[in-house]
Amino acid sequence: MDVTLHLAQDPEADELLGRSPLAALTGMLLDQQVPMEWAFKGPSTIARRMGADDLDAHDIAARDPEAFAALLSEKPAVHRYPGSMAMGVPPLERSREWGRIQQLCQYLVEHYDGDAELVWKGVDDGRELLRRLQDLPGFGKQKAQIFLALLGKQLGVRPEGWREAAGPYGEPQSFRSVADITGPDSLAKVRAHKQEMKAAKASGK
Repeated sequence: MDVTLHLAQDPEADELLGRSPLAALTGMLLDQQVPMEWAFKGPSTIARRMGADDLDAHDIAARDPEAFAALLSEKPAVHRYPGSMAMGVPPLERSREWGRIQQLCQYLVEHYDGDAELVWKGVDDGRELLRRLQDLPGFGKQKAQIFLALLGKQLGVRPEGWREAAGPYGEPQSFRSVADITGPDSLAKVRAHKQEMKAAKASGK
């Protein structure tokens, strides 16, 4: 896996996403309740704070939960409190917030020897790949379908039936999710689509 992604809109962060399967999975995990760019910049921030140039599932899984939570809660926080993390949040609450990342890494260590790429490497059926992604901690069906679409559209992972398994996110040029973001223009289109969906939901349509 060595491609050019533009999900974080930051050269260093995007370079890591393009070469590190675990970074890409972690960015997808963090893509919730924060701007997409912020979420996908998270893996680079985590690696830098750990003094590494990549993420290591074994290392992350073995870390003390509260210490790991404190590392990620440093300003600017990796998630949930962009730009103004309240350091008064109790350690236990911070541990719960960042526990998802450690749970993902622990699962990868237990099931894939810590190698995130093995989640999809050699899988020849789109439905099987979707099932594997949905089994990951923190990945519901929608998140799994979006990541499957990202794998197919930008990372060259295209098992038979992957578009169908990815649902609407697998449609070409759909601009529904991060799977379709290749630069500022497509980012704007995806953001506009999300705003339209949010407005439709608010109006009850």
